[in-house]
Amino acid sequence: MRTLALTGDVMLGRGVNEALKSMRPADPWGDVLPLLAQADLRIVNLECALTAHEQPWSRGWKMFNFRADPETVEVLKAARIDACSLANNHTLDFEEQGLLDTLQVLDAAGILHAGAGVNAQEAAQPALFETRESTPWRVAMLAFTDNEPGFAAQSDRPGTNFMEVATDDATLARIASGIAQAREQGADLVVFSNHWGANFIERPSPAFRNFARRVIELGADVYYGHSAHLCQGIELHQGKPILYDTGDFIDDYAVHPLMRNDRSCLFRLGFEERELRKIELFPVTLSVAQVALARGAELDDICQRMTALCRELSTPLVRQGDRLAWEKN
Repeated sequence: MRTLALTGDVMLGRGVNEALKSMRPADPWGDVLPLLAQADLRIVNLECALTAHEQPWSRGWKMFNFRADPETVEVLKAARIDACSLANNHTLDFEEQGLLDTLQVLDAAGILHAGAGVNAQEAAQPALFETRESTPWRVAMLAFTDNEPGFAAQSDRPGTNFMEVATDDATLARIASGIAQAREQGADLVVFSNHWGANFIERPSPAFRNFARRVIELGADVYYGHSAHLCQGIELHQGKPILYDTGDFIDDYAVHPLMRNDRSCLFRLGFEERELRKIELFPVTLSVAQVALARGAELDDICQRMTALCRELSTPLVRQGDRLAWEKN
C-alpha cells in the first residue's frame, strides 16, 4: 500500500519567521515528523511568499500579508515535502516579485509546486512527483483557488490559478482538461487541491459538496480542500476521498476561542493502485511555529469532533489510540 500525507495551511511568515531564527528546521514539525516520514509522498498548502522582497500587495486592501525569508524553505525540506499548493490568497502578498522568488526558491530546493506561475498557462500546470524506487508511484496535483481574484494569473502576468466554484460547462471542461493532462503525463493518482471558501466554516455548503463530487466524477482521485482554518468532515464519493478542509498546520494565527483553529489533523491516505484502502487522521495541536500530536483531553475533543463531522457525511471513523481511521473492507 502506498501512502500520501496531506496537511492544511503551512504559513512560515510573520511570527513563525521570527521564531525560526532560534529553531532548527525540523523543530516546527515536532513529534509529527516521523508520521510524515512514514508516508511515501507529502503535500502541503504553502500560505506565504518565500522572498526577501518587502513591498506588500498594493493593488487592493489586504488585512494580512505573509512573507517568510527564503531560507525558511529548509523547514519544508526537513519534512521532505514533495509538493506545495500555491493557489491561495497569500502567494502574491508581496507582489509578483514575491511569487517569482517563491517559485525560484522551491525549484532550487527540489520541491514541486502547482497553482501559481509566471503566467496563466504555467499556473494551471499539474505538478507531477514520484517515489524514488525502480517502479515509482506517480502523483499529480492540480491546484486552484477561488480566493483573491486580483491575484489571478493572466497570459502575460504572474499569478494564481483562479477559478470560481461552479458547475457550468466551461468550468467543468477546464477541470477535465487538467485531469486529462495529469493522466497523459503518467500520473497514477490525481490530487485536486482547492483553496476555497470563507474562514471559520465548519461544514461544506451544498454547493461546495456538489462541486467536489463533480470533480471526483471528472476523474480526480483525491479532493484536497483548505482555507477555512478548520478541519471539516470527509466524504467518500465513488470510493474517492473528499477532504473538504484540512485546516491549519504551522502558523502564528490568533486562536478563535470557540472554533479552536489551533486544533487540526495530519491526513494520511493509503492506496493500492488507484483504490483507496485506508484513511488516517492524526489529531494535532498548534502553537506559534510548531505542531504537536494531540494528547489527553485535546486528543479526545478532536477525535469526537472529527468523528461526528465525518459521520454526517456517511464516513465512519474508528478511534485507534492516537488516531482515527477508516479502512475498506
